[in-house]
Amino acid sequence: MKEDSNSQGAAGPPLGTEGFILPAIDIIDAKCVRLTQGDYSQKTIYNENPVEVAKQFEDAGLKRLHLVDLDGAKAGAVKNWKVLEAIASQTKLIIDFGGGIKTQKDVDIVFASGARYATVGSIAVKDKPTFVSWLTTYGADKFLLGADVKEEMIAIGGWLETTGINIYDFIEDYLKLGVQQVFCTDVSKDGKLEGPATDLYKKILDKSPHLHLIASGGVATIDDVYALKEAGCKGVIIGKAIYENRITLKELVFL
Repeated sequence: MKEDSNSQGAAGPPLGTEGFILPAIDIIDAKCVRLTQGDYSQKTIYNENPVEVAKQFEDAGLKRLHLVDLDGAKAGAVKNWKVLEAIASQTKLIIDFGGGIKTQKDVDIVFASGARYATVGSIAVKDKPTFVSWLTTYGADKFLLGADVKEEMIAIGGWLETTGINIYDFIEDYLKLGVQQVFCTDVSKDGKLEGPATDLYKKILDKSPHLHLIASGGVATIDDVYALKEAGCKGVIIGKAIYENRITLKELVFL
């Protein structure tokens, strides 16, 4: 496994200097794919070689990469760490990696393979003590917290289960524990190219104005991206709109 400037011990640049755009690569069977609303039966393979895709992002001038191990998410353990390792060793992208991070061993694998940030979601909902112990062990600044939302309530289990936790309390709780970055996905928007949940993000930022909020889901046009920036988001994850040429990489570089 790789140990370098992207790995656990490295202090990254201040948030906000790493780039507004987080292009997404979702991995199944070591291939670059996209799902619609998290449905594995609605899978589109965009490229057999994720490293090639990551290099295209880097060559275009982008700085970050949102890498999701969908096999890991399904299995409940990190599976595609070799893809992470390959991208981290062949690019200088600042990578956050998620999907299947359930144990400290998974966290260690993610950092040792070259991720700057470990992305967590369901465990922060289902097993708060474990996640809090990771924040203490590794530092809260090493994690990107994912919040899937359905009608302002946290959704888990592949979005099939809606909890009784509202998004605003969830975020505030973890901000108090030192988490700096949160990405929020309105599950009704994801993969549909119908526009992002800009109003939801505005409400979140009204309640947590110092949050480094990253928008996720629904982005279809460059106007959507500008609207999210105007709303106060500090970043935006974009997948399908790039792969289907709704937004060009050239349009994204200066954001």
